[in-house]
Amino acid sequence: MSYRHVTDRADYADFAGGAVLRSAPGFPAFPVRLGSEIFQRAMALRGSDRPAVLWDPCCGSGYLLTVLGLLHRRSIGAVLATDAAEPALDLARRNLALLDPRALRERAAELDARAEEFGKPSYREAAESARRLGRTLAEDGGPLPATARRANAFDRAELTAAVAGIAPDVVLTDVPYGEQTDWLGADDDAGVPEMLTAVASALPDRAVLAVTVRGRRVPLGGIRARESFKIGTRAVALLTADQLR
Repeated sequence: MSYRHVTDRADYADFAGGAVLRSAPGFPAFPVRLGSEIFQRAMALRGSDRPAVLWDPCCGSGYLLTVLGLLHRRSIGAVLATDAAEPALDLARRNLALLDPRALRERAAELDARAEEFGKPSYREAAESARRLGRTLAEDGGPLPATARRANAFDRAELTAAVAGIAPDVVLTDVPYGEQTDWLGADDDAGVPEMLTAVASALPDRAVLAVTVRGRRVPLGGIRARESFKIGTRAVALLTADQLR
């Protein structure tokens, strides 16, 4: 399956994990071009010009949400990150804080200071990336409201509490797949269909869910996706919440 929306091979070096955006062992990044493609397909399926409220219920480091916020500020009104693991949320909050031009200027200054202290060109290059990202974010709409809350992706009560006052209408998540990351919680063996059903219970009927896994297809427990495709090692399925009631 070819790319439909992101047809140009842009340079995404500014989004490298561990440069401007923070990373840690066990928190893999996500292919930027693929993330942008999935988001744009989800927006097309949602079918509205209003900015999305974007939610990742398995947010990990918050990398995917932060990248999408920086790339698509004009199309996103707010982002919500939830995860069952506190270390993940700590890292996610630090990355989501970068969805503000002022925070990116401060990050650039921090990286400049490290370049002076350690004499590493990579820090200087990362500082320039932070400045570029900050300028683009300011031009595209400025600070993006971002919230991170703890919630087990299988627990309907926790998920409902997590979305209170935010009302997400697009969900995009790369589920744990047992290589660098794993499910966390008492329901870790329930699998993708149960997780999606729980997440959908906290959403309006026409909200769009886009989920990715490593493998040939996304397991949906007999539900037919509104759209599915595979690029590289990842399979993607897009559904609407009403399909999962």
